[in-house]
Amino acid sequence: MRPEKRIIPMLLTILTLMILLAPVAAEKAQLTPEFAEIESIKFLAMTLSVSICAVAAAYAVARVSVAALAGATEKPEILGRSIILVGLAEGIAIYGLLIAFLIWIT
Repeated sequence: MRPEKRIIPMLLTILTLMILLAPVAAEKAQLTPEFAEIESIKFLAMTLSVSICAVAAAYAVARVSVAALAGATEKPEILGRSIILVGLAEGIAIYGLLIAFLIWIT
């Protein structure tokens, strides 16, 4: 199966788990219905920020690393500079996690 076709089932699985586990978190905290709705929307936003950024980072790393290795086969001296680009692409996932923490503490 191609990697592009695996993204949609993965996102649907994450969304299903999020919908199933949100009421459990609200019951444990014994929240009011209004506050529970706000908290579930917060968790939805956190999940979406992490999952979308992780999928985007995986896609970027896959594309950049293939291009880096292809370029390194022609000019081996550019391998070090291209590894930096792979690290920058991986930073997208860390930014999504940071946004999730910022949503959580507000």
